[in-house]
Amino acid sequence: MAVSSSAQTNIKPPIWKVFLDNLIRLPWTWRITLGYLTFMLFIPIVAMFLKASTEPPAKFWEIATNDLALATYNVTFVTSLLAALLNGVFGTLIAWVLVRYDFPFKRIIDATVDLPFALPTSVAGLTLATVYSDNGWLGSLLAPMGIKVSFTRLGVGVAMIFISLPFVVRTVQPVLQEMESEIEEAAWSLGASEWQTFWKVILPPLFPTILTGVALGFSRAVGEYGSTVIISSNTPFQDLIAPVLIFQRLEQYDYSGATVIGVVLLAISLVLLLTINFLQAWARRYDNR
Repeated sequence: MAVSSSAQTNIKPPIWKVFLDNLIRLPWTWRITLGYLTFMLFIPIVAMFLKASTEPPAKFWEIATNDLALATYNVTFVTSLLAALLNGVFGTLIAWVLVRYDFPFKRIIDATVDLPFALPTSVAGLTLATVYSDNGWLGSLLAPMGIKVSFTRLGVGVAMIFISLPFVVRTVQPVLQEMESEIEEAAWSLGASEWQTFWKVILPPLFPTILTGVALGFSRAVGEYGSTVIISSNTPFQDLIAPVLIFQRLEQYDYSGATVIGVVLLAISLVLLLTINFLQAWARRYDNR
């Protein structure tokens, strides 16, 4: 029995064909971007989720929520967040000094801020562990006060602060350079103090940028391995971080267990980053009112 032409026109093409047609019509810049992201980001993430899904749900939950895993999440995320927030304050201060003041050796200090980018993380960890050890330059000053840094959770925090500091400075610095000084002068002419000018005039438009730097620093600290594995004692329930736990499971040939921990890290990091992005969007809307 012949099919009418109207019935043929009502037949919808497969979804994959529609997607492919739309993809072909995209500009070449979009196609290159999607292709690069697919191979460098999306496929590895999907592969990790598929590997973790080989575990039964009950086993997945057991691995992800056992006491050791929960302790490493606490050390990793809480310490990373505190390090990022601390860098949010002092990184903004450093960016302010580099932008607003001229002083001897300014270029050298400015270049030194980028040192954690170029320095191998293992070298950074070895240096920090030596300097903050009980016999080190800084550790020997803290030891009489009962403060121990190397091979403790505090040492993990120091390493995270060290490797994430440039993200805040380099994010805030260009925004400060573009801010017009006339706005501050106008506030001063109206009787505002320096603190009032900073709090009510400078900080509101700068706050979303600071949050961006904090988010970047937090992301870097969560994934840090090379420096933290050296400066910490890697003791369970004390200063063992999640990336080290993943490596330990890989050494035990527990690939699916390592992948489960990795998926949990990815999920928690994504939720926290989305929260920070929401705060950024809220701050921009508040600033535009």
